Amino acid sequence: MNPLPSALCTPLRRLLAGLLCLAALHAAAAAQADSGAAAAPSIEAQARALSRANAAVVGVRATAVEGARSARTLGTRRSGSGVVIGDDGLVLTIGYLILEAEQVELLQEGARVVPARVVAYDVATGFGLVQALAPLKLPSAALGRAETIADGEPLMIASGGNDGDVSIAQLVSRRAFSGNWEYHIDGALFTAPPRIDHSGAGLFNGRGELVGIGSLVVADALGGGTARHPGNMFVPIDLLTPILAELRERGSSRASQRAWLGVNCVEIEGDVRIVRVNEDSPADVAGLAIGDRILRIDDTPVATLEALWKALWRGSAEREVVVEIRRGADQQTLKLQSVDRMKTLRRAQGI
Repeated sequence: MNPLPSALCTPLRRLLAGLLCLAALHAAAAAQADSGAAAAPSIEAQARALSRANAAVVGVRATAVEGARSARTLGTRRSGSGVVIGDDGLVLTIGYLILEAEQVELLQEGARVVPARVVAYDVATGFGLVQALAPLKLPSAALGRAETIADGEPLMIASGGNDGDVSIAQLVSRRAFSGNWEYHIDGALFTAPPRIDHSGAGLFNGRGELVGIGSLVVADALGGGTARHPGNMFVPIDLLTPILAELRERGSSRASQRAWLGVNCVEIEGDVRIVRVNEDSPADVAGLAIGDRILRIDDTPVATLEALWKALWRGSAEREVVVEIRRGADQQTLKLQSVDRMKTLRRAQGI
């Protein structure tokens, strides 16, 4: 089910969409019970759980600090969603919304705006945490386990703010995901049909438990070289649980202390090619260029994005990295001085 037309007022739209979500999710739970799976929850209990989950979703609005490197690709003003996961007003969102943010606001229905501060930005997972600076007076979402979701299981996607919506989607695949921007996670969740208001949206199971945070619209949700099937990629909540205390304490996980070159790459017919070089990055300083094919990194053959990023992160964050490339008909070996990605990010004063 796609989101209902924006012409409907927000409360009515969310109510109708929520009822349809409830019917679909309850039918799925009942079917599981009929097949010998765990007993389906009562429709009243499920309605309460999904209503609570939906109520925990807020809008997120952020403004980047002056001179933020990320403004070149993400802009200076970003908006999306987040999910309240702590009774103290802790909100989980997708990290790129609050990357190098100077100001963060949380938006509730009824046009209430609550100021917030950045608690954590995690390079390794892509998660972001913000803390409300005034009481949200909202329930916190229960954290589920993405690993328990069955393929084809109906799930609820909820976005926040005055334009927030809810809809039904299905899990269509689960696999590792490598981004072109020096990013890789295991167990990413892919759903369909796609939502365009996916940034930081909450993905909930039929018990109202948070199982993922929205990251991307993708063209290949099914994966495996199948026909194009648009959908969304969600970062699984399972990646958060082991590092949540660490994020609150340190502002990032230890896994985020990793080498960064400053390139965007794509896989093309078994080759890994550079499609963007960040200005003043290690790659830029060393002379890497758009169109270069990366053959090896630190003597490790590279044929996929996953292989490239994992080879890069295998060593210390700040070190000499040897990159073998093919540029046209020429093969070259370049030496780069990688940097710790976290040290390249600008922060608001006092953070």
